[in-house]
Amino acid sequence: MILLKGPDELAQMREAGRIVAEVLDEVEKAVRAGVTTDELDRLAEELTLSKGAKPAFKGYKPHGLAYPKSLCVSINEEIVHGIPSARRIKPGDIVSLDFGVNYMGYFADSARTVPVGRIGRRDQRLIEVTRAALYAGIEQARTGNRLSDIATAVQRVAETAGFSVVEEFAGHGIGRSLHEEPQVPNYFRPGMENPRLKEGMALAIEPMFNEGGPELKILANGWTAVTADGKRSAHFEHCIAICGDGPEILSVARRV
Repeated sequence: MILLKGPDELAQMREAGRIVAEVLDEVEKAVRAGVTTDELDRLAEELTLSKGAKPAFKGYKPHGLAYPKSLCVSINEEIVHGIPSARRIKPGDIVSLDFGVNYMGYFADSARTVPVGRIGRRDQRLIEVTRAALYAGIEQARTGNRLSDIATAVQRVAETAGFSVVEEFAGHGIGRSLHEEPQVPNYFRPGMENPRLKEGMALAIEPMFNEGGPELKILANGWTAVTADGKRSAHFEHCIAICGDGPEILSVARRV
C-alpha cells in the first residue's frame, strides 16, 4: 500500500530532511585525506543527536542483520552500505555518504558522492552524471505521471553518458518508516509495477551508477555492495514530496 502524506506529515518530514541535509553538509566538509570513516560516522551521530533526532540506519535490520553504524561511507568501487571503520580516506578517492534520520517519528534519507582532492576526469564525469540523473528523476515526480517516468529519466541519463545502472538497489517510499512502498527503480522494463504518481506521495529517489558493468557482489560483512569489476561507483539521493505544483525536495538545509 502506498501511503499518502497530509500537510502536517510533510511538515514533519521537512524537518527530518533539514536535519539530514545539515548533517551531511558538515560531514562532507570533514571528508579529506587522512580522516577515518569512523570519525565521519561519529560526527554524523553526534550532530544528529544534538538536533533532537536519531540516526535511522543504526540497528536497522531489513534482512536479519543489523547495520552497526549511523552513516554509510562507500569508497571508490563500493556502491552502497560501506560500514565505517578505521579505514583512512586517501587522495583521489571518491566517497559516497548516505545518511538518514528519524525525527519525531518521521524519516528522511539522502546521499551524495564527493571527490577527495584531484580525481580523474572520468570519475568526475561519473559524479556529475549521477547527480544530474537524480534531478532528472525528480523533475518527473509530478502528479499524473507514472513511476516509469522517474525510472526512465534516470536510466536515460546514465546510458547516454556510457555508465551502467545498478539494478539490485532502488529508491523507495518514505515517511513513518524508512522504507515504504513503492520501490523506485533507476531503470524500467515492461511488466514492472508502474503506479500513477499522486499528490502526497513521498519518495526517496537514489540513482547509483557504475563506471563499468552493473554487476555487483556483497562483501562478507553482509552489507557492503561493491562493483564486480572493481570499477568506481557514485550515489546521489534526495527525499521528495509530490505536490500539486510539482516536486518538493525535502532533504535540504534550512530554508531562508
